[in-house]
Amino acid sequence: MIKAAGAVLWRDAGGDVEVAVVHRQRYDDWSLPKGKLDAGETIPACAVREVEEETGFSCVLGRHLRQVSYSVQGTAKTVDYYAAEAVSGSFTVNEEVDELRWLPVTEAAALLTYEPDREVLAEFDRQPADLLLVLLVRHAKAGKRSEWTGDDDLRPLSDAGRRQAAALRSLLPLWSPKRVHTAPRLRCADTVTGVAEDLAVEVLEEPRLSEEGYWPDPDAGVVRLLEVATTEGRAVVCSQGGVIPSVVRTLAELGGLRLDEFPCKKGSTWVLAFTRPFHAWSTSDAPSTWPTLVSAHYLPTALPRP
Repeated sequence: MIKAAGAVLWRDAGGDVEVAVVHRQRYDDWSLPKGKLDAGETIPACAVREVEEETGFSCVLGRHLRQVSYSVQGTAKTVDYYAAEAVSGSFTVNEEVDELRWLPVTEAAALLTYEPDREVLAEFDRQPADLLLVLLVRHAKAGKRSEWTGDDDLRPLSDAGRRQAAALRSLLPLWSPKRVHTAPRLRCADTVTGVAEDLAVEVLEEPRLSEEGYWPDPDAGVVRLLEVATTEGRAVVCSQGGVIPSVVRTLAELGGLRLDEFPCKKGSTWVLAFTRPFHAWSTSDAPSTWPTLVSAHYLPTALPRP
């Protein structure tokens, strides 16, 4: 299996969206920037690296668009594509790409050589480019509850959990979160403290997103996550296995998004992308509109590929 990643790289052109299409001299084709994973690299990190290598632009990831599968000389290959906003840089001719064009989506689709690339671009165009994002993380491994004799709120990360937390510290910044929130558990806070330190922000506690705080009033917990999305724009939220599947399921049902499974491994991340408005809540003290979940992509681990 060959694994690769790429992106629909976009920029704001005076209120309109333009996307980057690259010409690869080796194949004489027009495509979206993409490339194979290096050893010890995650799929999201590969997407960011390949975009910069082929286009010269640093980017911030958005929602996962789709995975494309095909065969290369009898070997199966998958390419995961993300939306990615260009934030800095400029194009120069390189070993892989000799021309880059910034085009409106319809013109870019007409130029692309391959139908799968056009399908990825169509998925990108299905939603606004600039969406709200919540990176919903389950805390990293903290050993067995039955083997911890102290206060369970203070159960620390295990060695494996610390490795997962270190991997998240590299992975989560690819989406450029602005704030870090956590359920009030030591293992939750320790999972994302490194991310907060790198962002130079404090870790904000979210009691309604702990297991004890969520289940007496699940709607209030979901509302709190939507408030975080609305207020922060891009945020990390670390919670527990008894909360995350319910939150994702509820948000998917409210947004009309079909998800067949709601996995939640320790150290995993749900990349939740929202647009608005959504008239879901009618209590007198609630806002008249809420963000709508339009994409939910599950990353089972932050640890890099061997």
